[in-house]
Amino acid sequence: MEKFQLPTLEDVARQAKVSTATVSRCLSRPETVRRSTRERVMQVVGELGYTPNFGAQAMAAKRTNTIGAVIPTMDNAIFAKGLQAFQEEISNRGASLLVASSSYRKDVEEKQIRSLIARGVDALLLIGDDRDNEVYDYLAKRRIPYVLAWNHRKGARHTFVGFDNFRAAYEMAERVVGYGHRDIAMIAGVTDSNDRARDRLSGVRQALSDHGIPGLAVTECAYSIDAAGDVFETIVSGDRRPTAIVCGNDVLAAGAIIRAKSMGVEVPRDISVTGFDDIELATVVEPGITTVHVPHGRMGRSAATALFTALENRRPRSRRLETRIVERQSLAAPRQ
Repeated sequence: MEKFQLPTLEDVARQAKVSTATVSRCLSRPETVRRSTRERVMQVVGELGYTPNFGAQAMAAKRTNTIGAVIPTMDNAIFAKGLQAFQEEISNRGASLLVASSSYRKDVEEKQIRSLIARGVDALLLIGDDRDNEVYDYLAKRRIPYVLAWNHRKGARHTFVGFDNFRAAYEMAERVVGYGHRDIAMIAGVTDSNDRARDRLSGVRQALSDHGIPGLAVTECAYSIDAAGDVFETIVSGDRRPTAIVCGNDVLAAGAIIRAKSMGVEVPRDISVTGFDDIELATVVEPGITTVHVPHGRMGRSAATALFTALENRRPRSRRLETRIVERQSLAAPRQ
């Protein structure tokens, strides 16, 4: 069997009757080539199925123009908007994105970080700061820039592009208290290896404590509609039903509302439910979820900008983005 030969830059140049330098410019800086020449070259590129040898380019430039991202989950839309904005921004700057998911496990995330670096990524987008110091030491030794998104800590040694989960959750709990609720429960995400979930739980607890409301009943569960529904059913079937449930994100809130409907429990007449993130799911369940709006798109774009600043050997600044509460129909005053 005859061995298949991949088309080369020289093949394109020969068929298009131009120099190899002109072909390179058409691919990397098309605006510098006359339109008629560029169109002829690109037609030949298409006909031959030529793909640039990025490995050779990376060796020459000591950069692959590839950014890695490790996110906790692909199971729902929590990270989708931010990651999409991040990808669009790095693409505009000529880079590609490699994404891995850790399932909220530190050991898996560490393996994925090492794997992405072995594949030559220039920089990394990571979620939150809850990982062992050995991981950060490894990144420093390999001189891999990284940005931490979806959280923010003042004065930290890392570059954060995110928001204050504690403060946002505190403000949501205050809003619930402001409606007159005193018997409040929380369905939180699993806090182990998840700094965002821990900060949100701490924020709710602090807000209730500051308002003289003791004894927040907390149940942690996986970020799934079914898991949240099971927790909701357990809570409302207990001896003392709360008048409001603060949920760690919109997936949990949606699970609670969907299960409430199947049980004949009316939200918010019988019980109020709030969420966090303001993903599209918050607008399609009935009733719509009162939630914390996170500026996912701005966060993704800002994280990309910070990484490219680092790749230019300049120190990027951390950036704290503001959240806000979006009121829909799932929160109301308790029935007297």
